[in-house]
Amino acid sequence: MGKKKKGGGVRKGKKKRKNKVPSKKYSKYKVDGDKLERKPYCPKCGPGVFLAEHKGRKYCGCCGYTVFDKKEAPKKEEESKKEESPKKEEASKKKETPKKKE
Repeated sequence: MGKKKKGGGVRKGKKKRKNKVPSKKYSKYKVDGDKLERKPYCPKCGPGVFLAEHKGRKYCGCCGYTVFDKKEAPKKEEESKKEESPKKEEASKKKETPKKKE
């Protein structure tokens, strides 16, 4: 015997269409006085295709172009690393010296 179909079998009539969300291109522009400011656009596709803004990157949905945001390290960490580096170098020199067996 054959398997029964879920959903009651064959449906007759037209399919119900789901409405798509309209694009919000108006949110990509800002007017400051007489100047018109635009959000970043894809350099490959041209000024008509905007980059989607994600956490830590910007992405073009048309061609796949991605720009990653730069991470800026705090200045305090850089200074503390400079102070610790001579100590680490001395420790590594001690480890590198081979012991001679007699």
